Amino acid sequence: MTVPGRRSSTFSRLLRHGFTDPSGAERLLDVPELSALRGDPVLLDALGATADPDLALRGLVRLVEAQAETERQTLTTTLLSAKPFRDRLLGVLGASEALADHLARHPRDWESLVTYEAVDLHPGVAEFERGLSEAVDPVSLRVAYRRCLLAIAARDVCGTADLAQTAAELADLATATLRAALAIARTAAPADAAMCRLAVIAMGKCGGHELNYVSDVDVIFVGEPAEGADEAKAIQAATRLASHIMRICSETTVEGTIWPVDANLRPEGRNGPLVRTLSSHLAYYQRWAKTWEFQALLKARAVAGDPELGAQYIDAVSPLVWQAAERENFVPDVQKMRRRVVDNIPAAQVDRELKLGPGGLRDVEFAVQLLQLVHGRSDATLHSGTTLDALAALAAGGYVGRADASQLDEAYRFLRVMEHRIQLYRLRRTHLVPEDEADLRRLGRSLGLRTDPVAELNKEWKRHAAVVRRLHEKLFYRPLLDAVAQLAPGEIRLSPKAAGQRLEALGYADPAAALRHLEALASGVSRKAAIQRTLLPVLLGWFADSADPDAGLLGFRKISDALGKTPWYLRLLRDEGAAAENLARVLSAGRLAPDLLLRAPEAVAILGDPGGLKPRGRDHLEQEVLAAVGRADGAEQAVAAARGVRRRELFRTAAADLIGSYGTEDSPREPDPGALVDRVGEAVTDLNAATIAGALRAAVRAEWGERLPTRFAVIGMGRFGGHELGYGSDADVLFVHEPREGVDEQEAARAANRVVAEMRRLLQLPTADPPLLIDADLRPEGKSGPLVRTLKSYEAYYRRWSLVWESQALLRAAPMAGDLELADRFIELVDPLRYPAEGLGEEAVREIRRLKARMESERLPRGADPTLHAKLGRGGLSDVEWTVQLLQMRHGWAEPGLRTTRTREALAAAHAAGLIPTEEAQTLDEAWVLATRVRNAVMLVRGRPGDTFPSDPRELAAVARYLGYEPGHVGEMVDDYRRITRRARAVVEELFYGS
Repeated sequence: MTVPGRRSSTFSRLLRHGFTDPSGAERLLDVPELSALRGDPVLLDALGATADPDLALRGLVRLVEAQAETERQTLTTTLLSAKPFRDRLLGVLGASEALADHLARHPRDWESLVTYEAVDLHPGVAEFERGLSEAVDPVSLRVAYRRCLLAIAARDVCGTADLAQTAAELADLATATLRAALAIARTAAPADAAMCRLAVIAMGKCGGHELNYVSDVDVIFVGEPAEGADEAKAIQAATRLASHIMRICSETTVEGTIWPVDANLRPEGRNGPLVRTLSSHLAYYQRWAKTWEFQALLKARAVAGDPELGAQYIDAVSPLVWQAAERENFVPDVQKMRRRVVDNIPAAQVDRELKLGPGGLRDVEFAVQLLQLVHGRSDATLHSGTTLDALAALAAGGYVGRADASQLDEAYRFLRVMEHRIQLYRLRRTHLVPEDEADLRRLGRSLGLRTDPVAELNKEWKRHAAVVRRLHEKLFYRPLLDAVAQLAPGEIRLSPKAAGQRLEALGYADPAAALRHLEALASGVSRKAAIQRTLLPVLLGWFADSADPDAGLLGFRKISDALGKTPWYLRLLRDEGAAAENLARVLSAGRLAPDLLLRAPEAVAILGDPGGLKPRGRDHLEQEVLAAVGRADGAEQAVAAARGVRRRELFRTAAADLIGSYGTEDSPREPDPGALVDRVGEAVTDLNAATIAGALRAAVRAEWGERLPTRFAVIGMGRFGGHELGYGSDADVLFVHEPREGVDEQEAARAANRVVAEMRRLLQLPTADPPLLIDADLRPEGKSGPLVRTLKSYEAYYRRWSLVWESQALLRAAPMAGDLELADRFIELVDPLRYPAEGLGEEAVREIRRLKARMESERLPRGADPTLHAKLGRGGLSDVEWTVQLLQMRHGWAEPGLRTTRTREALAAAHAAGLIPTEEAQTLDEAWVLATRVRNAVMLVRGRPGDTFPSDPRELAAVARYLGYEPGHVGEMVDDYRRITRRARAVVEELFYGS
């Protein structure tokens, strides 16, 4: 008797045995049907050993209640007397609600768990075929299938079968099921069966002999006419049989479904015929197939139907699989496939994805398959469709490090068992780790984690996922280092040929040179070499993800040679998470940034500083430059210091631009290309203005000390004044001066001209730093006019002689250096010219249109494609800028927002003022941003300015990567450019030319 207020001893025992609802369990144990079991001392122990004791007890009560009176005693007696049966039955009931439902509907099926013969421990296809032999229709096939599945699940949850054996048994059961379905289909259509030969080829996990509990079964159907039959009619008959097989397995009946049969891996996917002849398959694979299709065929296995035809298919396609690595597009295809495909996973699910999430099953499977494709062409031991077998073969052959393979094997097994247990609960196809506490507890206990199941599960899962994430990239590159390093006795290394094959497959155009660089960096026993061996596997992956891996590796070797003896360099790359990836992106994206870095390698420190990629403002830069000039001995040393600051800041800007365009693990790609363009334009403008200020100070100090006899200002024009400079832009300027009180005008003019000449000389001196070219051709009278004028001279000229193109050019005028009060007065002087009161007259508008039309016909370089020239081509920079500038000159007097030197600001202001509709404004903005990015990309990639896409394929691919296109999509980039600029030109025709 239980004392009121105290728990019963049964309640306490139930808690100790893992029940979460001991009160409910007590009530279930008291039902009359369990009277024969209630007093059994081992029942609670057996229930407590299951994944979910509450679930197991509920399932047991349902099963016992479902028995006929005559059978109930047989079940309870067997349960009490046979421990293996007890463990199997309760193990299944505690892990799978769906199989408990099946047993309640088919109460005699528990008998399939009683036998314990040797053959029963690991059945094959023949045993499963016997288990399904009495199925005559889809309903009876489902019942027989679940009965077989019951036995597989029992062996799995009791530990009689490990992951590999369970996955193989599931694949064998699928094979037997496809054969049974084909038999049912043939019986239903004997005429079709007689007319054709049909083979069913398993693909994916079924083909690889590693199936899940609930998964699509991927297949390909091959058909041939029976002897004497017409081929077209025979293929139609085979198609009807194949369709019937799919329906038998996939359709939902009173007994549910088995699994979907998916034939989308066939040639042309769902758009292609369901059944083809063998010759039709081969014609497609030889001519049209993509790399991923050969990767899929790696797992192909004939499982049902005509065995001779199935064998012929496998024999015919196998050589094609192992030649895939020699195909022309293999490298870009691999780059595309290697990139993580997590974009399609809902953001809320990424962290719970076992298959596709970072460190998931797909990472392991893909890495193993890719290495098989690369090395399987010369090593038949790698020809396995089973992931774990292939991983073991790769380790045995030295293609993967043994320790890495062992860790990956352990992690893959753990993640696959997790996936199995999640699917087994309700027999639903899912790869998501549950969120509910009870589900997580059951999952953890099913994996043997009993102390704190939820916490232990999360810890183990995250640990194994982290191992996969760390190793799946390293897997490709670690053996390449071992190939050039001293190995411990007994370790197997990649042969030079195999190392070369792998580098080639990863996009290296000169594998021999790459191996030499690796040897120079990583061989030896020094601490430096040891750190390099840690860094290089990851760096090689980032290089391979670029358009020019060879350049990335060569640049890294040069930087390492230059900084090898500095203690902080390798430590920075090893310890500062983002630094190494940032460096890899910068070195492999083109020539400009590496060239700037190699001139002063210590700038690599910028890449490890969290705020290092943010551009410095104008004031900060000017302060630093003027301080450096003040410390220098002589003008040349002073400007060398200023140009050094400019080179460092150009590198900072280029690095930030590249990293923002590519994205890294820590910082995603900048989604707004306009923001990238604005940042580059602002940063390059600021650093050029600061450099010019430094050159001015140096030129003045060298001859006049601290004070020039005339006040002097530099006005930015063109892209300089518009804060829209690119990496390779000249600085367009005007020089204005005003004699100081008491100074003779001729003396002031001589001083101003000497300062300009000295500034230009100093900024173009041949040094390791890039020159800054100053262009004053937009001055009054152009090249024929004086380089420097007084403010009064400008005023007189503009009052009497100014042409409309000069007023248009002044739209970009902005103070840049020197006497800012004088510069402001110059701006006041030109404002009425660039924003004329009441706007432009019709004659002036016609003149601007004539000038633009003449420029289009005369200035486009001979042979240039007008649809692809970023500056002067159709819908390019010139088109957009002239359109915006015409709006500024016509309406700037009335709309203050239009009084800006920046193109995008003016375009936005015109839209806000209702001068241009939304869609047209967006079209012009998109075209201008794209054309600007193309010019920036060309400079970054080639190291010299250009207005058209490069002709070299590797350079063109690098431009495409910078613009956000995946490998192999260069044609799409060019098509997009033409489409966007064509639409912009249509807007220009309407708004600028009025047509």
